[in-house]
Amino acid sequence: MVVQPHVAQPVAAQGERPEKFSGTEFKRWHQKMLFYLTTLNLARFLSEEAPVVSEGETDTQKRAAMDAWVHGDFLCRNYILNGLSDTLYNVYSSAKTARALWESLKRNTRQRMLA
Repeated sequence: MVVQPHVAQPVAAQGERPEKFSGTEFKRWHQKMLFYLTTLNLARFLSEEAPVVSEGETDTQKRAAMDAWVHGDFLCRNYILNGLSDTLYNVYSSAKTARALWESLKRNTRQRMLA
C-alpha cells in the first residue's frame, strides 16, 4: 500500500488577504494573517519543524513527504512576506522558514512594544 504524503490543499472559499503590515497594529494583523493562512491550510508551517531526511535517503515516500513540506513552507513563508510592507519585507526576507519568519516578527514586534 502506498501512502501519499500530506499536501496542503487550499479550501474553496478562502479568507480575504490581510492588509500589509507596516509596523503598527501587529496583534490585529497577526490574527488576520493566521486566519488567512489557516484558510489556505498553511498555518501548520508556523509551528512545525521540517521533517528530517538523510542525505542518501532512498525511501521515495520520505523524500516525497520532505518535498511536500518544503513546498508548503515556501508558500506559507511567501504569503507572510507578501503581507509585509516593502520596508519590512526587506528586513525579514532572509528568514529560512515560515516558522522562523513568524517567530522573528513576533519577537521583534514585542521588543518594540516594550521599548
